[in-house]
Amino acid sequence: MKILVAVKRVIDYNVQIRVKEDGSGVVTDNVKMSTNPPDDNAIEEAVKIKEAGKATEIVAITVGEEKAQETVRKALAVGADKGIHVKTEGVLEPLAISKIIQKIVEKEKPDLVFMGKQAIDDDCNQTGQMLSALLNWPQATFASNIEVKDNSLEVTREIDEGLETVEINIPAIVTCDLRLNEPRYASLPNIMKAKKKPIEEINVSDLGIDITPRVQQLKVEEPPKRKAGIKVANVAELVQKLKNEAKVI
Repeated sequence: MKILVAVKRVIDYNVQIRVKEDGSGVVTDNVKMSTNPPDDNAIEEAVKIKEAGKATEIVAITVGEEKAQETVRKALAVGADKGIHVKTEGVLEPLAISKIIQKIVEKEKPDLVFMGKQAIDDDCNQTGQMLSALLNWPQATFASNIEVKDNSLEVTREIDEGLETVEINIPAIVTCDLRLNEPRYASLPNIMKAKKKPIEEINVSDLGIDITPRVQQLKVEEPPKRKAGIKVANVAELVQKLKNEAKVI
């Protein structure tokens, strides 16, 4: 079984996001970047499946500028066998990413596609679902546990009411939740070995797809500062303020 894992380069989750003075976006110059956290879970799960003898090859793919290749290198250091870097500039919407991965799936012919449930920068949670529709493959989103069977997957999903277990046929798309596993750290020897693993570079223009944005970003603003709270002496005063000042009851 062959697993394709999509990984995205984003601003590190520990970094305090700052908005540009002209409101055109967020500051990314000289800012620490890392792999999107749920994508780390996707890579880890693929490696665990391979270590269990149920997969033979893991291919990591990323889409982005030249520096995005660092994300693929990390995946290779963790256990992926080869990487694919689709080179493009600018911000791409989930539909464009889905179309790109569709082309790679048609080329690589994997049995499974893993990715994070959503990216922490745009927070869209759309790429896996759109890719499923484009390929006409079954999908399991928000996976917190995955059991590989002969020709199917048993996936436990996190939903509003609790947990839901579904069984889907392979080939399939799975989006991974943070609770799926604990991603391992890449050791120094594996980081050195990853430098020798192949990364195929593909220009997005060679794929013959339309990646024109459908949404125009007008302005980015920081959220308004929260006002300081107040303390009340008792429940009666709380109810009075909620009724007469906040007017929520």
